[in-house]
Amino acid sequence: MSSSPETFSLDPSSSSSSNNPRPPLPISEYEVFLSFRGPDVRQTFADHLYSCFARSKIRTFRDEEELRKGEVIAPSLVRAIKESKIHIPIFTENYAASKWCLQELAQMVRCWKERKGHIILPIFYFVDPRDVRHQIGPYWEAFEQHSLKHDLETTREWRESLQEVGKMKGWHITKSSGELRLRTSHTLLVTDQLVGVNFHVQEVMRLLTQEFADERMVGIYGMGGLGKTTIAKAVYNKVNMHFDRCCFIENIRQILSENGGVEILQNKIISSILKNDREIKDTGDRIHQIKNRVCKHKILIVLDDVDGMFQFEEILGNIGNFSSESRFIVTTRDRRVLEFLQVYKSYELKEMSRDHSLQLFSKHAFRMDYPPEDYVNLSDEFVQVAAGLPLALKVIGSLLFQTNLIFWEQKLAELKEIPAAKVQERLKISFNELTYNEKQIFLDIACFFVGVNKESPIFMWSDCDFYPGSAIRTLVLRSLIRINEKDEFWMHDHIRDLGRAIVREENFRNPGKRSRVWSNKDALNMLESGEGTDCVEVLRVDMEDADYDELTEMDLEQLTGLRYLEVRCGSLTGDFTEVLPNIRWLRLHDCDSIPTDMDLEKLIVLDMKDCPVKDSWRSWNSIKVAHNYKLKVANLVDCDKLEKPPSSLSRCESLELLDYSGCMSMQGELELERLKNLRVLRLCRTEITKLKVGGDIGMLPHLKEIDFRFTRLTEVPPGISKLHSLEILDVTACRRSDIESPVCLMEMLPPNLKRLAIVSFTLSTQLPPLLTHLEVGHSMQLERLSNNLASLSKNLTELRLYVVGIFEIHGLGELTALETLDIDDAPNLRTLDGLQRLVLLKELSVRECHSLGKLPSVANLNKLHTLEISGCKLLSEIHGLGELASGTLSSLEINDCPRLENIGGDMVMRLESLILAELQLTKLLPQSLDSCCTKLRSLTIEESVDDDQDDDVEIIMPLQRLPDLSGLVNLMELRISGCQEVVEVRGLDGLESLHTLEIVVCKSIRKLPDLSGLRELEWLCLDGCTQLTEVPGLGRLESLEYLSMAGCSSIKRLPDLSGLNNLTTLNVRKCPKLKELKGLERLEMLQVVETDKRLKVRHLLRSVARYGKRITRSVRGVLN
Repeated sequence: MSSSPETFSLDPSSSSSSNNPRPPLPISEYEVFLSFRGPDVRQTFADHLYSCFARSKIRTFRDEEELRKGEVIAPSLVRAIKESKIHIPIFTENYAASKWCLQELAQMVRCWKERKGHIILPIFYFVDPRDVRHQIGPYWEAFEQHSLKHDLETTREWRESLQEVGKMKGWHITKSSGELRLRTSHTLLVTDQLVGVNFHVQEVMRLLTQEFADERMVGIYGMGGLGKTTIAKAVYNKVNMHFDRCCFIENIRQILSENGGVEILQNKIISSILKNDREIKDTGDRIHQIKNRVCKHKILIVLDDVDGMFQFEEILGNIGNFSSESRFIVTTRDRRVLEFLQVYKSYELKEMSRDHSLQLFSKHAFRMDYPPEDYVNLSDEFVQVAAGLPLALKVIGSLLFQTNLIFWEQKLAELKEIPAAKVQERLKISFNELTYNEKQIFLDIACFFVGVNKESPIFMWSDCDFYPGSAIRTLVLRSLIRINEKDEFWMHDHIRDLGRAIVREENFRNPGKRSRVWSNKDALNMLESGEGTDCVEVLRVDMEDADYDELTEMDLEQLTGLRYLEVRCGSLTGDFTEVLPNIRWLRLHDCDSIPTDMDLEKLIVLDMKDCPVKDSWRSWNSIKVAHNYKLKVANLVDCDKLEKPPSSLSRCESLELLDYSGCMSMQGELELERLKNLRVLRLCRTEITKLKVGGDIGMLPHLKEIDFRFTRLTEVPPGISKLHSLEILDVTACRRSDIESPVCLMEMLPPNLKRLAIVSFTLSTQLPPLLTHLEVGHSMQLERLSNNLASLSKNLTELRLYVVGIFEIHGLGELTALETLDIDDAPNLRTLDGLQRLVLLKELSVRECHSLGKLPSVANLNKLHTLEISGCKLLSEIHGLGELASGTLSSLEINDCPRLENIGGDMVMRLESLILAELQLTKLLPQSLDSCCTKLRSLTIEESVDDDQDDDVEIIMPLQRLPDLSGLVNLMELRISGCQEVVEVRGLDGLESLHTLEIVVCKSIRKLPDLSGLRELEWLCLDGCTQLTEVPGLGRLESLEYLSMAGCSSIKRLPDLSGLNNLTTLNVRKCPKLKELKGLERLEMLQVVETDKRLKVRHLLRSVARYGKRITRSVRGVLN
C-alpha cells in the first residue's frame, strides 16, 4: 500500500453536499479533516502533517481532546467532517482502541458513499494495512473490548468502515520507508466543484508529454468562461513536481493593458522562478536575468489569458534560450494567438455536454450532483440557457441556492429574454440581486482590487459602513469572487469585465460622472478637461508617460466624493486642505512632490512609497482628531526625506501596520508604547537606534512580524517571549549593535515563531518547535549549534548560517525536513556529520569553510538539484557525488578547492550547469565533453590569474589543454577565464546554440576557430587575450549585441563590422595595434563605444552625427 494518490486541489469556498436538496450550509471552514489517536502521533507525525498543510494555506481540522466527551462525537466534529472534502485518517497501532476515532471513520465513510467529491486518503503509520482491513493483531484486541460495551450494529459499522478504508490507496509508512512528504509547495487552489475536467486534463497532459524537437509550448484555446484556467491549474498541479522551478501567471491580457505591463509581467516571472521579490526597473537587467538565470532552470510556466498584445520574444527572449526540458502552457480565447506564437500543439476547449452541465449546475444550486425530482425540468431549462458555459452555470446555480420556486421561475423568465451571445447580461442577474453594500464591494474589486491582498480594502470598506465580512461571504457564495491562497481577491475575467461594464454604463461619455475611474486614459482626460465630479469615489492615475505630471488642488477640488486616490510618478502641489474631505486610502508612489497641507482626518490607509514626505509635514497633525485615530496602515517605504519618525504616527493607537523600510535618513528613537494594536513592524535599512515601548515589547501583544535588518538598534527591548502571535522575526545585520549578545533577545522565543533570522543564540536557547526558516549570521562568537536543533526536525525546511565561528552543527542529521542548507564563511567548521541523512535536501551551499576536510557521502540525497562548494581549501573529495540518482543534480559549482581531485565523471553528463574554478583542472576535466553531455547548457572553466599561491595549500598545476567541446550541442553559455597556458579552444565552431562566449585572460591563445556558425551568439568578450591576432567570422555574427576585446594587445585588424546590426556595445580599449574600425557608421543600434585616442574614428564621428541620440556614453579620449 505504498502508492500515492494523485495530487489534489482545494477551494476555499467548498462545501459539502447533503441528501436534503438545499441544506443551509455555510462556506466550508475546513478543507482537510485529520483523524488520529492523540497519544500516538499528536506531538509527532500529526503535528508535522498539520504544519505542512498550514504552510500551504490549506485549512485543516485537527480534532482536540475536549471535543471527545461522552459516548458520541460532538456535533462540531460531525459538521467538520461533512464540510471537509479531504479526510485523512492516520491509522496507528492503537487507533481502533479509541471509540471516537472509529466514530469519526464511520462518518467519513458515510460522507464518501453518499456525496461525490469527498476523498479519503489513509495513512498507515507503522501498522500493516492488512491489520486494518481484516481487524487482526491489535485491531482484533480492540474490538474484543468494544464488543463488551457497544451493540452489534455499531461495531459492525466500524468493522465495515475499517475494511473499506483499508482497501484504499494511501501511504504505508514504516521504519524503512522514511518520512512522508506531501507535495504541497506548488499546489494551486482549484475549485472542488470540478465536472468533466479529467478528460480535458488528460488530453493536455498527452500533448505536454509528447516529444517533438524544439517544441516547448502547449496551447489551450476556447471562448471565455469555459474553464481554460481551471484546466491549466489542474495540469500544473499534476506535473509541477517534475520541474526545478514553476510559475503560474494569470490575467496576462489585463497586465499588458496597464502602464508598464511588460515590466510588471517580467518581474512576476523573475520573482516566481528565482524566488526574489526585488523589483527590477532596468529593462536590460530584466532581460539579462531571464536569459542568464531563469533560462538555466528546467522550468514550467503557465501563461494564462494571453491575447495579441503578448510578444514572447519581447518579454521572455528567444524560446530556444530555455532548456529543452522546460515547458510553457498558454491559454487564450483566440487561436490566432497560438499560431502567431508558433504553438503547434494545442487543445480546443468546447462547451460542456448537457449531462456535465446539469451536474455542475446542481453542485451549486443544490450542493449535490443531481437536482431533486421536483426541480429536474426547471434545472434543465436553466442548463439550456447557460449554453454549456461553466462560469454561467456556477453563477446562476449559486444565485438560486436556497431560494423558492417562485424566484426560480422569475429568474428563468429574465434569462430567456437575454440573447445567448450576451454572456455578461446573463451573469448580471446575479449582480442585480446583491445589496447596495455588496454591489459597492463587488465593483471596487472588479475595477481595482483583483490580485490585491484583502486586508487594506477591508479596512476601507469597514470605515465606509459597507460591512465587508458579510458582503465578501455573499460574493464568494455567489461564485462572483474567490480569495486565493495569498489572501488576494480573485475574479474571473468575464465577471471583472461585467463589473467594469456596469460602471461604464453610469455615464458612457464622461468618466468624470462615473463612480470609479481605473483606465489611465480616462483618468488623464478627466483631469485635463476638468470634468471630474463628486460622483467619482475611486481613482487611479499614472503620470509617468503623461504630457503633464503636476496635479494641483484645482484638478481635484471637484472630486469631493473620493475615498481612494492612487497617483504614480506625479507631482501634487498646492494647498489641499479643502480637497479630498472623504479620503480613506491615499496611495502615492514615486511622486516628486506632495501637498504641503492635506485634510486626512478620515484616512484609514496611508501608502507613500518613495515620496519626499518629511517628519515636518504639516498634514501629520490632521491624521489625529481629538485623540480619536482611525489610521490602520502606514506604509512609508523608501521615503528617504524622513529624518525621524512622525510623532503623530507614534501616538496613533489604531495603527496595525507600520513600515519604514528604506527610510535611510530616519534616526533616533521610535515610540511604540501607544501602538497596542500593531501587528507588523518593519524598520529595515533605517538609522533607528532605540525603541521606546514603555517597559517591554510584550506590551504589543498583537505583533506578528518584526523586521529589524540593517538598523542601528543597540538593543531589542525585553519581552519577546510574550509575543505569542509573533511568526516572523529578523534581527540580522544590525549595525553598531549589542544584539550580538543574545541574552536579552534569545533567552526565550515565542512559541509560534515560523521564520527567524538572528545574529546568534546561546546553547540554552529553546528554539520554537514550529520554526520553518532559521538564519544565523555575523557572529564569530557562535562556536557550536546546540542540541535543540533536533526539536525542529519536524518543520525546519531552510537553514542558513553566515559568518559564524561554529566548529560543528550538532544534530544536523535530525533535520529530516530540511530542503535548503546554506553555510557561508564558517572558517572553523570541521565536519557536517549527519548531512547524509537529509534525504529531502534540494539545495546545498558550502562556502569559505577553510577547515572542512571532508563531506559525508551525498549519494542518498536524491532530491538534490543544486550543489555549490567554494573556498573549502582542505576538501579533497566529495563522497558519493558520482552516485547520485540519475537526473537529480542539475547545477554544480566547485570553486577554490585546490585539493579536490575527483568529482565523478558520470555525474557531469547529467548536469545543466557546471562551474569549475581554481581547482586541479588537469585532474578534474576529462579529455572531451562528448555527446553524452547533451544537457549541459552553461559551462565555466576558470583558473586564478594570481601568481602568488598560498604556501599552506596544494599547488595548482596550470591547465594546458581544454577538453573538446564539440559534443555540447545545447550549450548556451561558455566562460573560460585565466587559462594562461591553453593555446586553443577545440570544438568551439560547432556550438550553434551558444548565446554567451567569454574567453578572458587566456594569454596563449593566438587564434580562435571560425565563429560564423554561431548565429545565436549575443555576447562576446575576449578581454586580456594578449596573443590573439584574429577572430575569424566575427563580421557575420548578426545576433551579436555586446563585443569587448579590451587588452587584446596583439590584434591588428578586425573585419568590417557593418553586418552586426544588433550591436549596442563595443569596447576595444588597450588594443594599441588596432588602427581602424570599419562599418560602425551603419550600426543604428550602437549605444556604447569605448576606444583609445590613437584609433581612427572619422567614420565614427559621422555615426555620432547621424545617430547622436543613440550613443549615450563617451568614446574615451576621442569625442572630448
